[in-house]
Amino acid sequence: MNGIASVLIICLVVSATVAGAASSEDAALDASFREHLEASFRLRPSTATGLGDHRFDDQLDDVSPAARARWAEQTRVTLEALPRRVTFSKLTRAGQIDYEILQHSLRRSLWLTEQFNPFVTDPRSYNGLISGTVFSLLTQSTLPLETNIANAVARIRQIPKVIAAARESLRNPPRVYVETAIQQNRGAIRFYETEVFELAGQTKHLATLKATAAELVPVLRAYQEFLEKDLLPRANGEWRIGREKFNRKFDLDTDAGVTAEQNYADAQAEFDRVRNEMYVIARQVWSRYCPGAILPPDDAEGRRETIERVLHRIAKDHGQPEQIVQDARATVAGIKRFIAAADILPLPEPDRCRIIEMPEFQRGNAVAYMASPPPLDPNATAHYAISPPPGSWDAVRVRSYLEEYNRHLLQVLTIHEAYPGHYVQMEHANRNPSPVRKVLGSGVFIEGWAVYTEQMMLDQGYGDGDPALRLSQLKFYLRAVANKILDHRMHCEAMTDDEAMSLLVKQAFQSEGEARLKVIRSKQSSVQLSTYFTGRMAHYRLRQQIQRELGDKFVLARYHEAVLANGSVPVKYLSELVRARLGLPQAATSEKP
Repeated sequence: MNGIASVLIICLVVSATVAGAASSEDAALDASFREHLEASFRLRPSTATGLGDHRFDDQLDDVSPAARARWAEQTRVTLEALPRRVTFSKLTRAGQIDYEILQHSLRRSLWLTEQFNPFVTDPRSYNGLISGTVFSLLTQSTLPLETNIANAVARIRQIPKVIAAARESLRNPPRVYVETAIQQNRGAIRFYETEVFELAGQTKHLATLKATAAELVPVLRAYQEFLEKDLLPRANGEWRIGREKFNRKFDLDTDAGVTAEQNYADAQAEFDRVRNEMYVIARQVWSRYCPGAILPPDDAEGRRETIERVLHRIAKDHGQPEQIVQDARATVAGIKRFIAAADILPLPEPDRCRIIEMPEFQRGNAVAYMASPPPLDPNATAHYAISPPPGSWDAVRVRSYLEEYNRHLLQVLTIHEAYPGHYVQMEHANRNPSPVRKVLGSGVFIEGWAVYTEQMMLDQGYGDGDPALRLSQLKFYLRAVANKILDHRMHCEAMTDDEAMSLLVKQAFQSEGEARLKVIRSKQSSVQLSTYFTGRMAHYRLRQQIQRELGDKFVLARYHEAVLANGSVPVKYLSELVRARLGLPQAATSEKP
């Protein structure tokens, strides 16, 4: 038994002692989940690698139709067996929550497969296997480098089977899916032509790696031709999922205890509130940023113009395209110093977050992402990846990109992605002993925490009250609110591209380039764009409730520790769990399945 497998079993054993003496039923739940993970890992080795179990790093998923049917069957069998193997009423409360999280995850997985069948309708489903599974071995695995390279070589040799399955399976996908797959496959070709060797460095396997990659590149080029000349012309699938599916998917993806329609109404009200707050600040600094100019009239259009013109001047303070990664690194030290001085929350030690340039095969929909340490290999590094403007862009488009991610907004982005956002939160989550919560983290909790920290940091004094920074933070938050509105209207109300661009550019003050990427993303990721706002509202509202109840006894760092100590749980459980840690009476309880 290797070290990672031992870690997994230790985690399962330790979880049985969380929150006091656990029942034997908690152990039965842990055993069921362990068996489910083991079966899943054998069917989908890339999942094991992504979670930090490296026993299967030399293998790659079989994505043939027959294999995909086995994935669904394994999930169905686990779901049906769960109530027979585990008696819910005999579990501790912590065990009951884990049971509900697992049960919900299994149901969601089956529904998504039945309704969307992504390996048939979305060529992007194959891209992670083609490039990401090799990239992660060479950048995040804690195994020796030579072992990782040998495993990478073994995986590269299996990629042609993945591509063959894609050719066999893909049927009439939406055109916008194929266009992104084409762009990302170009990045994959470049990855295997040059970038993979830079990651490998000087190694005794270099000759073998080069020979194996050289054999793969023609296969990728042929696949590129298939995507461009065969699949794209017949890509007429519908990307809108419709109101009924959207509402059901929202319930399953968010598990937040709020309906899609309620969430949409909240977003519309919040959109107006944030714009009003932005106008107050923009009017106060108008003479500083627009000296000599007359303040526009105080009507709807004049308010919009006031905000837009001040933001435009603020955006002029930006770096150079080749320095965007270095500029992000430069923001980190000051942010970390402030977190410690203001007692926001404990920062992880040691710090394993690296800021890197986003690989080209991962670009297309977002400017940045956080690849957190895998939960089953918590000593691995994290990556805060930032995408510079592509070299193919003209000067106008590059300038627009840099103005969008100017020096002020780049600080907010770093708060969101790294400190005290995603990186810090996921480091805390990896310490939670529950394997269910380690593996099945809630995206709504994760994204909501990151958005919550943006305002919280400035409220506590980060930036010394700089109105340009505050206005940038509000613009960034308005983007999260607009994401929800865009997501809902694109899939439920037949919103056109022109209407979407008007919302994002004219009303949410985004650059045209940023807005176009977001419109594409909204077509490719139903509900995901809603998670930021949904999670932020849950975190923000709970903070207000707890702080009001505790009054002078409220300590921000202790509150944040209570929030993060529970892992990335669905936010519907957050009030119960935080109150329990802080010794407060319960306001509500979660429903039993």
